[in-house]
Amino acid sequence: MEKIERSTIGLDSLAYIVIILAGIKISASITTPFLLSLFIVIIFKPFSDSLIKRGIPRWLAFSIISVIVLLFGFLLVTIISISVQSFSGNLSFYDEKLSTYRDEIIALAEKYGMSDKYQLTSLLNPARIMSFVAGALTNFSDILSNSVLILLTVIFIFIETNIFPDKIKVIAKDDKNLKYFREINHQVNHYMMIKTIISAGTGLIIGAALAVIRLDFAILWGLIVFLLNYIPNIGSLIAAIPPIILALIQFGLPGAIGVTGIFLAVNFVIGNYIEPKVMGKGLGLSVLIVFLSLIFWGWLLGPVGMLLSVPITLVFKIIMQAQPEKRWIAVLLGDGSEIRET
Repeated sequence: MEKIERSTIGLDSLAYIVIILAGIKISASITTPFLLSLFIVIIFKPFSDSLIKRGIPRWLAFSIISVIVLLFGFLLVTIISISVQSFSGNLSFYDEKLSTYRDEIIALAEKYGMSDKYQLTSLLNPARIMSFVAGALTNFSDILSNSVLILLTVIFIFIETNIFPDKIKVIAKDDKNLKYFREINHQVNHYMMIKTIISAGTGLIIGAALAVIRLDFAILWGLIVFLLNYIPNIGSLIAAIPPIILALIQFGLPGAIGVTGIFLAVNFVIGNYIEPKVMGKGLGLSVLIVFLSLIFWGWLLGPVGMLLSVPITLVFKIIMQAQPEKRWIAVLLGDGSEIRET
């Protein structure tokens, strides 16, 4: 009887989760701006806390951070808008250059009998390639189209953080629960702060390198590298595609190889040497779980879901770890450190 009751409770919980996720999916247009605002607050909260610890009044610290967010958002929208207009103006030139490269590749393939001409023509379609790049830029503009709403939400969330710790104390009821709330806050803030610094460094280095070789829109590509670096595993790969295509158009095959080398070198050094040392012992999440959460939250909420996939999964793991009967879920989500410790 007890087993039947437990299984019923488990099915009820699963049903609640499905209903909640379905609601999030349906209301994505409303949920996404709020989550993006929350994402921005999580990024900047460690810096506001640092200002408060140095004796700056809380209201002044929030005002400083709000101005920084406003300036950064304005800069982001301006750079992307100008780049989209400039890119659209040069579209015919880029399309012509790509068509020339396509014809050369087809002629070379036909010479050695490697493939059918019509298959290669369909595969190496300049219009399709350029629409992909233009679409990627437009998607960034669409995400930032609600910039005023996002900024206001960020400000109100920052104001709410003034009394949020007191609310947590009331909700927690005992020291054990309060400890887990603090652990969630500490781990997420630590991850986001380190990730922001690393992403900014990666974007600056790649942007500067592309500017040195005079690739068009070097500042834009550096900015996109910074933003997409928050997406684990595939973010840096997605960020590399448009500038490599543009380098092929602008400089030919040697230039595309050179830009590919820049991305590989920077991401290899930062991803394999700098980031592991700075992150310390890491998130304690399985690489497979990180990848699956990226796909799931990306499907549920789009690009913003991909940005938030790791923090959401990390919070869920900590919550499961706090409950003895559900600790097995945290072990499944973990990187195996829990097994080694036992």
